Amino acid sequence: MRDVPISNCEREFLLAIIAEKKRVDGRQPTDLRQVKIQFGSNFGSCEVSFGKTRVLATVSSEVAAPKQRRPNEGILFVNVELSPMGHPSFEQGRQTEESVELNRLMERCLKESRCVDLESLCIVVGEKVWTVRVDVTVVNQDGNMLDCASIAAIAALAHFKRPDVTVKGQEITIHTSDERDPIPLSIHHMPLCVTFAFFHQGKFLLIDPQEREERVTEGKMVIGMNKHREICMLQVTGQMLLHQDKVKQCTKMAFVKVVEMTELIQEALANDKTARSKGEKCGFAMSSEKEINTTVSPAKLVEDVSKTDLPMSSDSDSGSEQEMVEAGPQERPVGDSPKVVGKGVAIIGSAAVKKWEEEEERVKGDKKGKKKKEASVKEASVKGQQSRPQASAYF
Repeated sequence: MRDVPISNCEREFLLAIIAEKKRVDGRQPTDLRQVKIQFGSNFGSCEVSFGKTRVLATVSSEVAAPKQRRPNEGILFVNVELSPMGHPSFEQGRQTEESVELNRLMERCLKESRCVDLESLCIVVGEKVWTVRVDVTVVNQDGNMLDCASIAAIAALAHFKRPDVTVKGQEITIHTSDERDPIPLSIHHMPLCVTFAFFHQGKFLLIDPQEREERVTEGKMVIGMNKHREICMLQVTGQMLLHQDKVKQCTKMAFVKVVEMTELIQEALANDKTARSKGEKCGFAMSSEKEINTTVSPAKLVEDVSKTDLPMSSDSDSGSEQEMVEAGPQERPVGDSPKVVGKGVAIIGSAAVKKWEEEEERVKGDKKGKKKKEASVKEASVKGQQSRPQASAYF
């Protein structure tokens, strides 16, 4: 399905507010959207969201033969897929220019930077090594997929743990998690990507552009960097010309953002480790916030019926109204005492009695009685007419 092109009015509006150093969502030009990191129940699964952009990364491992050029190193494989439900322009099983570029940039950021110690993945030199596969899936696209995917991939690698292996002679034993604790990967550093979008011939720039802002951009620059100020990747796309000072300015801003995101990843990893050590339930469902609360505390369920005023009747029922005023407020019967059925949930009394069937039967009985009454009245009138004396005429 083809993507709907942006209208000229919207394009002019976006470029106008960018020239005023404003953005549609209210952010400043150098602000990031809210970053949220969640880990799954299994080691190596991570979901990262940049606002509405969501990316899921999953890490798996298997034993395979090493490459001939590097017999003592494991293999790191990165694959990026664009889910059809992420955007109308994404199609299943079809490689687009955007997906190919995203795959190449992710490989340059993770593999060429050698952030993972591949030598630690060797089991037997020249025979058996671990192959670590990182599958990145774009669940929803709202701009800046690369930055979101880089955080999800490196966080999943840091969260992943491979099975322990024992080598005795020619025998290789892979232990399960019940036999031995799995071993985490050796991560040297965390390279992260920061994307800059340029407008008006590079005069204005934005960090973390949205999908609509990416449509009107004249070019982008991606900087892959770690918190040690080491640039792992740099790529510029578009037909604009950037001055050397502009590139230096972007690298300084990228370093600040990389440090913030690295601290966020480490904090999320520490929280997940603490939750697992305490035996708490972990997973995407547990870490997601509950938007709707349907439970009520027992204190709110108990109502002080002695202070409840009964509704008054109409003016025509003055007698009954006077009796109600003299009698004072009546108490409604409460069946049983509150019964706690769960944490924060209680039940008072029993369910109401179902009375609509009785009401229907009563209405049917009233209708039958009315019909019988009408029939009896009609029969009586016919008999009365027959019993009247008939007048005779004499001629």
